[in-house]
Amino acid sequence: MVEIRLTNSKTRKKEVFEPIDPKNVRMYVCGPTVYDRAHLGNARPVVVFDVLNRLLRHVYGSEHVTYVRNFTDVDDKINATALARKEAGAEGSLEDLIHERTEETIGWYHADMDALGALRPNHEPRATGYIPQMIAMIEGLIARGHAYAAEGHVLFSVGSYADYGALSGRSVEDMIAGARVEVAPYKRDPMDFVLWKPSSDDLPGWDSPWGRGRPGWHIECSAMADDILGEEFDIHGGGIDLQFPHHENEIAQSCCAHDHGGFARVWLHNEMLQVEGKKMSKSLGNFFTVRDLLDQGVPGEVIRFVFLGTHYRKPMDWTEKKRAEAEATLRKWSEVAGRESNGRPDEAFVASLAGDLNTAGALSCLHQMFSVLEADWNGADLPDGTDIAATRETFVASANLLGLLTPDLGGWEKRHLTSDLAALAEHLTEVRAGAMIMKDFSEVDRLKSALIEAGVEVRMSKAGVELLPGAGFDPAKLEGLL
Repeated sequence: MVEIRLTNSKTRKKEVFEPIDPKNVRMYVCGPTVYDRAHLGNARPVVVFDVLNRLLRHVYGSEHVTYVRNFTDVDDKINATALARKEAGAEGSLEDLIHERTEETIGWYHADMDALGALRPNHEPRATGYIPQMIAMIEGLIARGHAYAAEGHVLFSVGSYADYGALSGRSVEDMIAGARVEVAPYKRDPMDFVLWKPSSDDLPGWDSPWGRGRPGWHIECSAMADDILGEEFDIHGGGIDLQFPHHENEIAQSCCAHDHGGFARVWLHNEMLQVEGKKMSKSLGNFFTVRDLLDQGVPGEVIRFVFLGTHYRKPMDWTEKKRAEAEATLRKWSEVAGRESNGRPDEAFVASLAGDLNTAGALSCLHQMFSVLEADWNGADLPDGTDIAATRETFVASANLLGLLTPDLGGWEKRHLTSDLAALAEHLTEVRAGAMIMKDFSEVDRLKSALIEAGVEVRMSKAGVELLPGAGFDPAKLEGLL
C-alpha cells in the first residue's frame, strides 16, 4: 500500500499517516459561513482537501473514506446581511430572508466549487440541523466543570483545559491578542469563549436550558464532527487562519466533552493566498470571488491548476502570468492526450503526491510524462519499445487523480480557442483593410508572422481572413496580439 506522509500541525512533524480504521478513513474540513460569494482565498482549502480526499480514495478505496465539510448557516454576518436586505425593502420576515440568503449562497458555493472540479463531500451538515447536539454537548461540558452559565450565556472555561494553546503554540498574551478577546463582566477569565449566547426576539434563536439563544461558532464544528465521525477521527483540515482560535477551541471543548476521545489525530492547515505578491483586500482593488474569475472567462480547471502549482503549506500567489501559463498547458495536454483513461496513475506520481500532498512535484511528474506524448505528437523519433498508448493512459489517469483533465471540466479549451482566433481574425481583417488604403503592410506582416510562430495557419483571400490551429499551436504566444 502507498505510504502517505502528512505534516501534522499539532506535532509540527511530518508523520506516516495511519488511519484509526482503514475501512473508514474519516476527515473533517471547516466549510464556509454562507452569507456571500466565496472569494479566491476561500477556494484554496477546497482544492487542497479535495486532492487529499482523492488520494485517500485512491489508496483506501472510495467506499472507505468519509469526508465531511460543513456549512455555517447561523452567524451574525448572515443575520446582518438579511437585515440589510429587509431594510432595503425585501419582502418577508427576517427568518425568511435568512433562509433565502443561506440557500442562495449554498447554491452559489456548490456551483463555484463544482467548476473547480472539487468532488462533493460525503456529508455537508448545516449548523442549524445540529442544534440539539450542540445543546447536549454544552450541557455535558457544564456537568464536567468545563463550562458555566452566566447572564443567558454559556462560556467555556479555558483554564479548565491544561493543553489549551498546544495546537497553535501561542503564549497566553499572543492568544489574547489573536482572539481579539471581548471583555465582558460575565466572564470569569478574559480567554473564556462563548458556547451559547442569547438571541433577541428579532434574531434567530432556539430554546435551551439557558434561555432562547443561538450557538457560538466554535461549538458548531465540534458537535457536527462528533455526531457524524465520532469522538475521535483521522484528519481535521482548514486554512491557517482558523488554527487559532477556532481550531484551538474545537480541540478544547471536544476533548473535554469526552473521557477518552482525542478528537482529530492529524491537523492540516493550508497557507494563505496573495494576488500579484500582495495580500488580497478590497482596499487594494485585488479582491475577487471565484465567480468573478469564471465570469471573466477563466476556466475553473485553470484556477485549480494554478492552485496546485504551490505546496499547500506555502503562501500561494495568484498572478496573471500563472493563469496564462496554466491555460496554455491545459490546452496542450487536452489536445494531445485527451480526457479519457482506463489506466492507473503513475507510481512515481502517486509517491510524490503522497509525500505531504506535494502537488507541485506531482505536476512535474506530469510534465515529464507529457514530454514523451508531445515528442510523438510532433513526429520526433522515440526510443524503441516506447508505448505511446500506455503512456497516454497513465498520464491522463495521473492527471485525473489531481482533478485535472476530467471529462466534466472539459470543453472550455475548444470554446476559448474558437473565440480567441475569431477575435484575432477580425482584428487582422481590419488591419489588412487599413493597410490596403495606406499601402503599408508592415503591421499585417508582423501579425501574420506572430500567428505563424504561434502555430496558427493563416489564410487570407478576397473573401476575408481565416485562422486555424495548426501543428504545434501554442495559445500562450497569442498573448498581446490584440
